[in-house]
Amino acid sequence: MGAPDISLAGWFERRVRQTPDRPVLTFEGATWSYADFHDRCARVADVLRSGGVQQGDRVAYVAFNHHTFLECMFACARIGAIFVPLNFRLTGPELAFMLDDAGVSTMIAGPDHRPILDAVRAEVPVQRWIGVEGTAGADGAIWEAYDELVAAASTVDEIATIDPDDTALIMYTSGTTGRPKGAMLTHANIWWCNTGTMMTGEYTDAEVTLVMAPLFHIGGLNVTTLVVMQRGGHVILHRHFDPEAALEAIEAHRVTSVFGVPAMFLFMSQAPEFDTADLTSINITICGGAPVPEPLQKRYRGVGVPFQQGYGLTETSPSLTVLAKEFGEQKLGSAGQPVFFMDMKLVDEEGATVTEPFVKGEICAKGPNIMKGYWNRPEATADAIDPNGWFHTGDAGYVDEDGFYFVVDRVKDMVISGGENVYPAEVEEILLAHPAIGEVAVIGTPSERWGESVTAVVDLVPNATLTLEELRDFAGGSLARYKLPTRLEIVDEIPHNASGKMLKRELRSQFE
Repeated sequence: MGAPDISLAGWFERRVRQTPDRPVLTFEGATWSYADFHDRCARVADVLRSGGVQQGDRVAYVAFNHHTFLECMFACARIGAIFVPLNFRLTGPELAFMLDDAGVSTMIAGPDHRPILDAVRAEVPVQRWIGVEGTAGADGAIWEAYDELVAAASTVDEIATIDPDDTALIMYTSGTTGRPKGAMLTHANIWWCNTGTMMTGEYTDAEVTLVMAPLFHIGGLNVTTLVVMQRGGHVILHRHFDPEAALEAIEAHRVTSVFGVPAMFLFMSQAPEFDTADLTSINITICGGAPVPEPLQKRYRGVGVPFQQGYGLTETSPSLTVLAKEFGEQKLGSAGQPVFFMDMKLVDEEGATVTEPFVKGEICAKGPNIMKGYWNRPEATADAIDPNGWFHTGDAGYVDEDGFYFVVDRVKDMVISGGENVYPAEVEEILLAHPAIGEVAVIGTPSERWGESVTAVVDLVPNATLTLEELRDFAGGSLARYKLPTRLEIVDEIPHNASGKMLKRELRSQFE
């Protein structure tokens, strides 16, 4: 007996056979059963294959969250093509770089992004252009209409022979520093990440998950979405994140699990409806993408919502750790313990393993979640994955005496002031408790005296005021003096990328 097919298309087809009539996806009032959605995926596979897409070819997708994203991903898997989801906030030149880098042959795009792509069409190797939500020729002669193609298509009934270590997705890192790199995630990466997450968490076959994070981001795609589909649950997909709409959906659909980044949960908690919304159906709330401030976790626990910090990266498919609910109060602020099948450790600046609890080091991980490497970047791959298979995350953290991980910050975001290491997330967590502060980013700015100054960039709540002296007085009882901000900058909005991470590089450029 051969090994089971754990490819994206393989496990999805097995799930369809087991639960064909269950709802798999609801999007803007439409709901599909597993069987109906599988049929659409098989038709999209025919559209791609009849258009010349062969095994190993790259198919890119850019649009706001939409059911066609998942259709195209499973369709690519069915014929052995590689799916390349792209950030919907990128400019034309940025998209062109990725399309050229990945050698994309077919481009699928939503109506908001077709004009952006038209402007760089001559610079990329794309041979076929398919438009979601539109009719043929509506955006120019090159764009074929997705719905018309699917309606006329046959179905691809056989799944291509796929090795588990074949690349399923190329997911470009957010590129907050330097050129983005395409992480090659294999079919096995996705399978083992999902399976490990299910074994670590409390997912059931009655799961209803709200997906409001961007699907092009690994957190939006694979913290709950694909895990719940593999388990046989129901995905409620929102085109955009809207705090009020999210709270309404939780009530209307009796949502049981939610993933988001800290900014999303912060905005939801600030919505007028938050304290009166019925959130009692929620069993799993996972927050990732950045260290989660303790006041935010306490806010959710205050209304009876279990709040679990998780940690992972694009390169790790993404789940590395999750904090089990029973440790929520005891280990407040922890990112939890490694998910099933993952090994983790800390290393110091010399590369030696850190063995003492509470000693900071770089977080490293090893296991079946770890990407194959970076597309066309062998040197970058070698820098990230050492000869023993350990992936070096670039994140700083420590482990307590019970083996729980605490993620402190990005190693490269660390501020060195007067020879002392200052981890911005630690300072941000304290400052965020100030009643005048809506959101805060701590960065290092040049200082002749100290090398770097600890600078707080603050977005105030409406009608609030704040001075540096007030801020220092507020935090002085909780932070060592060298960690206190010596500079305060008040802004209308702190910039984020599409996955919700603060763009500290932009802030450093603005205030250097």
